[in-house]
Amino acid sequence: MAHMTTSAPVFVDAAAYVQAVEDASKAAAAYYSGGTSALDDDSYDRLVWAIAAFEAEHPEQVLPDSPTGKVAGGAVQGDVPHTAAMLSLDNVFTPEEFTTWTASVARRIDREVTRWNVQPKLDGLAIAARYTDGHLTRLVTRGDGTAGEDVSHAIGTIEGLPGRLTEPVTLEVRGEVLMTNDQFEHANTVRTAHGGAPFANPRNAAAGTLRAKDRAYTVPMTFFAYGLLPLPDTAADAAEHLTTLPHGDLLRYAADLGVRTPADTQVPGVTLDGVEDVLARVEEIAALRAELPFGIDGIVVKADLAADQQAAGSGSRAPRWAIAFKLPAVEKITKLVGVEWNVGRTGIIAPRAVLEPVDIDGSTVTYATLHNPSDITRRDLRLGDQVMVYKAGDIIPRIEAPVAHLRTGDEQPIAFPEVCPQCGSAIDASEQRWRCERGRDCHLVASLSYAAGRDQLDIEGLGASRVVQLVEAGLVADIADLFTLTRDQLLGLERMGETSTDNLLAAIEAAKTQPLSRVLCALGVRGTGRSMSRRIARHFATMDHIRSADANAMQQVEGIGTEKAPVIVAELAELAPVIEKLIASGVNMSEPGATPPTTPPTTPPAPDDEADTDEQTGPLDGMTVVVTGAMTGPLEQLTRNEMNELIERAGGKSSSSVSKRTSLVVAGEGAGSKRTKAETLGIRLATPDEFADLVSALLT
Repeated sequence: MAHMTTSAPVFVDAAAYVQAVEDASKAAAAYYSGGTSALDDDSYDRLVWAIAAFEAEHPEQVLPDSPTGKVAGGAVQGDVPHTAAMLSLDNVFTPEEFTTWTASVARRIDREVTRWNVQPKLDGLAIAARYTDGHLTRLVTRGDGTAGEDVSHAIGTIEGLPGRLTEPVTLEVRGEVLMTNDQFEHANTVRTAHGGAPFANPRNAAAGTLRAKDRAYTVPMTFFAYGLLPLPDTAADAAEHLTTLPHGDLLRYAADLGVRTPADTQVPGVTLDGVEDVLARVEEIAALRAELPFGIDGIVVKADLAADQQAAGSGSRAPRWAIAFKLPAVEKITKLVGVEWNVGRTGIIAPRAVLEPVDIDGSTVTYATLHNPSDITRRDLRLGDQVMVYKAGDIIPRIEAPVAHLRTGDEQPIAFPEVCPQCGSAIDASEQRWRCERGRDCHLVASLSYAAGRDQLDIEGLGASRVVQLVEAGLVADIADLFTLTRDQLLGLERMGETSTDNLLAAIEAAKTQPLSRVLCALGVRGTGRSMSRRIARHFATMDHIRSADANAMQQVEGIGTEKAPVIVAELAELAPVIEKLIASGVNMSEPGATPPTTPPTTPPAPDDEADTDEQTGPLDGMTVVVTGAMTGPLEQLTRNEMNELIERAGGKSSSSVSKRTSLVVAGEGAGSKRTKAETLGIRLATPDEFADLVSALLT
């Protein structure tokens, strides 16, 4: 984990410090008043750290407006007093800093903390929800920690915060209001439809939405509790109960009352005994960060026992018995300087954002995905915009939205291509994803290179440079032409001797025996890839059955819905001449071990039905298997696609993500978040050697 302070600014004089205090105060005021800010979270944290460092060396120059030591940076005030101070958390950024902090807690309470509670630090807005006799009566923001803003108008729009508890108790629930990734996308769709500028990120969206009173629309948010405490009207025995329960028990009680907690997420809170166990859990949660449906920016560690909390006490800004272990930033603000339009192997025209380089999560980001032209229009992106860029784990960076309040007026519209940028042909803009009217013929070299790849037809010796030669010589115009190449034609190409020619012809001949799933994948049918091609081939067994399927029949294949099915059917019809040429050349058109459907399907399966309808037998019969990390031993030479094929030949179902339905995770060297998630869910793990033994009868 990166130490945040390594690139924090250092002030050379008092004037720079004064300017930094002004910048930080403005940023905090903008964020806490309306969910906007000129700084992203990481930049703000670095600025405040540098301010604190300067003040530590120059205490006589500390300004009264400094954000250090103040809740919300001192930017806000409230008119609803809190019954107990609603404080922020201090931060640590490394295991060493965390260990030092735990030692300071032990010195303060004159004993070792024996139980720690570890929860995800949700990236939202803190609120206090007051219940009277089990009924939600008031919502109050954190404010300056002593008083907050009344936002009770939001009651009924926050999922996980019920209007009525399961018991008629009087108490206060404290927690975070946030937007999940799906809620954020929905909020921006609704907001832009009503003429508003899109929010820059889910956190700002939640902050702005929570305070909005007179909008013509409402959008949902989500609440997760992190604490309970009594109110003045709470019965004495109930108040004593709330103030003496361990923190983990408090959150379990909150869940029993019907309030949402992280317990039913991929990162449930846990109670642990030692510092090393806590640090291991921090790593586990960090590894799952990219897969979560909501944002986290760290992990909160608290002394679990009430007696330890009371002995440690609190400062003016934060409790001394709790800390936030901050994670490296996964989103930053940078400038959109250009848009590139690239054409894929099926003719899809995809925009890519060109950014001012920015460091995110330990790597320099220069490009980000823009999805499609309609997405650019919906988000109202413009050249020169300051944009919020998000990156986590190995996910391709994406632009969340423009930071509209930072616009200067010099931004320019993004120009959409009028003709295909690859070949100059007309563009089919009838769907969200634009496509060259020539389709896969537009980028024939890319299409053929993909078809010849190891996970498709596996034609050794047919690399991109050789494909270019074949296309430029007019010898191939589609994938089927590869199988009609003659020895004389190949010998006529530059740098093609007799040996290389014979080897290439032998590889092409061997490709004729590839299973149908690989042939189908090589065709590059839109809406399919390696996994989907295997599912289609295993379901229908032969190319004849695939080609005779209508959209309804195609929906019987797992993962193909009402939108994708007609696209695949239309693509197969378009490819009919190529398929006929492949058949005439003797290319295999059946899937080994698969049995075609016996009767025409009439009703597609439910969208969430993951059952494999094919009759399967084998050592993995009925199992869903995920492969992660580097394979070793007998599996070392297999590509990930070949591993997935092996799983399915053994009767199992391959999957790329770990869930409660996963039966087995094959974890090789370097396995990361998927192994961690499997351990968290109690899913069976196997080493590559153990898995090889399990499917040994299928290894050749």
